[in-house]
Amino acid sequence: MAVEEEGLRVFQSVRIKIGEAKNLPSYPGPNKMRDCYCTVNLDQEEVFRTKIVEKSLCPFYGEDFYCEIPRSFRHLSFYIFDRDVFRRDSIIGKVAIQKEDLQSYHNRDTWFQLQHVDADSEVQGKVHLELRLSEVITDTGVVCHKLAARIFECQGLPIVNGQCDPYATVTLAGPFRSEAKKTKVKKKTNNPHFDEVFYFEVTRPCSYSKKSHFDFEEEDVDKLEIRVDLWNASNLKFGDEFLGELRIPLKVLRHSSSYEAWYFLQPRDNGSKSLKPDDLGSLRLNVVYTEDHVFSSEYYSPLRDLLLKSADVEPVSASAAHILGEVCRDKQEAAIPLVRLLLHYGRVVPFISAIASAEVKRTQDPNTIFRGNSLTSKCIDETMKLAGMHYLHVTLKPTIEEICQSHKSCEIDPVKLKDGENLENNMESLRQYVDRIFTVITKSGVSCPTVMCDIFFSLREAAAKRFQDDLDVRYTAVSSFIFLRFFAPAILSPNLFQLTPHHTDPQTSRTLTLISKTIQTLGSLSKSKSASFKESYMATFYEFFNEQKYADAVKNFLDLISSSGRRDPKSIEQPILLKEGFMIKRAQGRKRFGMKNFKKRWFRLTNHEFTYQKSKGDQPLCSIPIENILAVERLEEESFRMKNMFQVIQPERALYIQANNCVEAKDWIDILTKVSQCNQKRLTVYHPSAYLNGHWLCCRASSDTAAGCTPCTGGLPANIQLDIDGDRETERIYSLFNLYMGKLEKMQEACGSKSVYDGPEQEEYSTFIIDDPQETYKTLKQVIAGVGTLEQEHAQYRRDKFKKTRYGSQEHPIGDKSFQNYIRQQSEISTHSI
Repeated sequence: MAVEEEGLRVFQSVRIKIGEAKNLPSYPGPNKMRDCYCTVNLDQEEVFRTKIVEKSLCPFYGEDFYCEIPRSFRHLSFYIFDRDVFRRDSIIGKVAIQKEDLQSYHNRDTWFQLQHVDADSEVQGKVHLELRLSEVITDTGVVCHKLAARIFECQGLPIVNGQCDPYATVTLAGPFRSEAKKTKVKKKTNNPHFDEVFYFEVTRPCSYSKKSHFDFEEEDVDKLEIRVDLWNASNLKFGDEFLGELRIPLKVLRHSSSYEAWYFLQPRDNGSKSLKPDDLGSLRLNVVYTEDHVFSSEYYSPLRDLLLKSADVEPVSASAAHILGEVCRDKQEAAIPLVRLLLHYGRVVPFISAIASAEVKRTQDPNTIFRGNSLTSKCIDETMKLAGMHYLHVTLKPTIEEICQSHKSCEIDPVKLKDGENLENNMESLRQYVDRIFTVITKSGVSCPTVMCDIFFSLREAAAKRFQDDLDVRYTAVSSFIFLRFFAPAILSPNLFQLTPHHTDPQTSRTLTLISKTIQTLGSLSKSKSASFKESYMATFYEFFNEQKYADAVKNFLDLISSSGRRDPKSIEQPILLKEGFMIKRAQGRKRFGMKNFKKRWFRLTNHEFTYQKSKGDQPLCSIPIENILAVERLEEESFRMKNMFQVIQPERALYIQANNCVEAKDWIDILTKVSQCNQKRLTVYHPSAYLNGHWLCCRASSDTAAGCTPCTGGLPANIQLDIDGDRETERIYSLFNLYMGKLEKMQEACGSKSVYDGPEQEEYSTFIIDDPQETYKTLKQVIAGVGTLEQEHAQYRRDKFKKTRYGSQEHPIGDKSFQNYIRQQSEISTHSI
């Protein structure tokens, strides 16, 4: 979901590798070990949780998490929790990275010290405040000053123990005084509207006789400050929870009698000494945060057109897409946006065919075909990940789930056998698993996505033409991808391919490693199978599979997925499971006097229907055919005072659902919208709020069948598998070209030197593949011009935004460090340009 700015869409995403924690404090019991898990939070909203690692003070998680971030945030936080014997969770410590610091840790493994967690460190949200200073003339004619402090509203306060009942205290404080006033408590909301005004006498005449009297000559207005504290009204005996504060010196009124601004809440500075930072241990993380600023489509036309015609450029090494792969530090960095863009415009097969053919021509030995980390390999990997994910799930998921649940020992290394384990039994269990996975793979050819089959056909043709004497190369060219780089990695690390929710336990992980090794070797069709294993026990185990029927099954499968006439027969389409999980739904009130309460249910979405049941595996309590989904939209929080709600609108009624967090809500809305996008009766308008107490809360219409009052949100691509934004991918490619502009210019120099003097290559230019210097130079010139034009547009946008933006506005509250940095940078740029 993009945040709309004027003429621009801003996308945020984060990819996180949670490695391990070390030196956690020991449990205060005799055991000393802990059962720990780690959560990922946007501010304090949990969006991901690792599995629990038991009995360790140095737990290894090895889990990856990716999400599109649907809202603004200040901190990306990681909490380590300990689950004790009573299944209660207590926080050990946290890592909080400010949004503006994320770039400094970009894509590198970093150890972070865990920090203590207390109310003063758990602050989020912002406050809208107005101060007004006025002169008042008393009955005796003396002038004194009164201050009006108006607190309008707060947004994004934290939810404490599942609830938020906030109130604010407003205090006028100075060296000799402190006067506090309090707002009403707002129930069940973390976005309270207070709109209350408090009056304070700032200066009083000298004749004032009360004990608290003070003199304006003694106490200067500049020494006073307004302090606003936010609290969560608690029913517990421990008192109300602190949610944050802000302090505003009255100096802000020196040049004007009124002042109004938004502020970020800040932690309380209570002078308490923190414990030594190394007391709580540390956590290893790798964080990649990206922010894409995307213009409207016409801005990208020149660069996009250049990239899309890459497959037609002769030679392909002179194309813009190939040049991107040459200048990027890592080929995968180039492959990810490139493949997505080419897939979106239906150009991925011709481009991959062209670069694969060029790579095959450069390959001398048929045994090393497609074995390197070339642009071809990375582009095919990326295409298989995007287009083949459902295929992978349909093929492998049932067996992988059974392996994880049955927990059978399959260890066949005699050295690693545990007491009481039988080698023959383990070997037989492993053989059965390998047999089952091998069979489901080799029987799945008809389900292989068309785009993958078309690529495999071109690989097979290119390899057979280049190495005409090697009859097996037509198979090994394809098996090196489908077995070595698609099925084997998914079996080895199922969590990375969403086949399991978490990293598997050590015993299951070992079983999957042994299966993956065997499948990889079976698929490779190498001449001497046993010799391909370093371990003697693997060679012994492989004797089970030395029969000709296994090689024949592999060849038949490879023939099927790489034949030119092969297409997906729609007639055998099976329901594809797209998403499932627990959410809370509001009863639909089917019965006249039925309760409309909220219940936790297991939801399941396939490309045929959307269902919910009491628990996973139960019979569905309700089934909504996809063609009955007329719209899927967010539900305004005010409807039920619940966050992260959305509605699935059907012909007679709407189903109201609450997701666990903002990321989950976005995922469900996106995939439900995609799968129902082609429905003929889709709505164009809807009600953003619920129908309660005889009327719609949004437009007050009394009829429950009244037409909607708000336009439905924009459509998404109907293709379930590929939700790709072509402009966003072109923006990412522009960013990469811009980042590696120095290399582009060096490549231009290399083209010049090669075309003028084609003698021994200069060392600094030898890293580039340049088959045709003149054609490559021509493309480079167009790329550099296109990137330069886009860079000017971005610079102009930043200048315009800088002029229009007010520090203290709702979008950029006071205390926004990232915006302060931005202002500083823009000021420096402006000064430099002058």
